[in-house]
Amino acid sequence: MNTLKINGIYRHFKGDYYLLVDTARHSETGETYAVYRKLYGDCGLWIRPLEMFLEEVDHQKYPDVKQKYRFQLQEIKSVRD
Repeated sequence: MNTLKINGIYRHFKGDYYLLVDTARHSETGETYAVYRKLYGDCGLWIRPLEMFLEEVDHQKYPDVKQKYRFQLQEIKSVRD
């Protein structure tokens, strides 16, 4: 199972990095969304259904991708440790 960590840095399976800011619920449907910020370009804020954020990569559609999850939590160590 994929890990959900608020303020965690995630790598998208296509290579870019994102900060998971929080989760939010849709006021009409109750569906939970991931709220995340791009860590490149304009650093825009985005949302997508949490289920989709945490799902596995479709390896039939993307057979060359080695990463298991669409967005995968990264363990980034401090340069001071």
